[in-house]
Amino acid sequence: MSSNEVKLRGKAKRRHEDYPLGEVPNDVLVEIAKQFVHRIAIGHADITGDDFGTIFANAIDGMHRESPLGIADVPKENCAWSVKTIKSKKPFNEKRARLISGRNSPDYSMGISDPRENATATGRAVLSIWNARVNEALDEFDDLRVIVCVRNFATRQFMIFEEEATRFSHADYRWEFNKRGNLEGYDIAHGGHVFTWQPHGSQFTIIRKVPAHARRFSINQSIPLIQMEHILNLTRFDVTWVTIENG
Repeated sequence: MSSNEVKLRGKAKRRHEDYPLGEVPNDVLVEIAKQFVHRIAIGHADITGDDFGTIFANAIDGMHRESPLGIADVPKENCAWSVKTIKSKKPFNEKRARLISGRNSPDYSMGISDPRENATATGRAVLSIWNARVNEALDEFDDLRVIVCVRNFATRQFMIFEEEATRFSHADYRWEFNKRGNLEGYDIAHGGHVFTWQPHGSQFTIIRKVPAHARRFSINQSIPLIQMEHILNLTRFDVTWVTIENG
């Protein structure tokens, strides 16, 4: 022990982490970029959220759960990530990110059959459901993060940032329905628009500012398309691989 380290009784075990929160390292970015190149080369013009979950898991040697339930998409040891991706014309210039957190139903979870009856009660219910999902993940993992990829596969420009997956205090936000019938949550202290909840589909969106530590990278080469016949030749494909069932 160094002379500067304080010794405590019952000291908690130090968390294991691949890298400090928000400091996505260069080698992870390169691994992500390699997988983007591979997908472009075999004819993929874009990726889905599930695609990026697999890509990120491969880049950190984690596991992609590929499950619609919960928010811990990619676990690795005692850390888990909720994985999000957003399509943008100019990823490098984005200042805010709209993160869709999935289905959030106050009716199913809290018994609110008419969400428009009381905007405040519905907003509190929506946050309670989100907070419960965070709590559920933190019961399983010591560390829970949100990693976001803002992408443009046409220009091959990408931005990635990471933040802690936080719980939200009901007292910090006010709620109102907009002209389209969607519920919006605003930060009381600063007045900023932070949440949108859509009654149709129960989609909950969290609006985050892009942090200063966001990492930006581009793929600066044209990527040739690998023809299907070339791939089939590499695999030594033969028609005998195919069994056609009759009847």
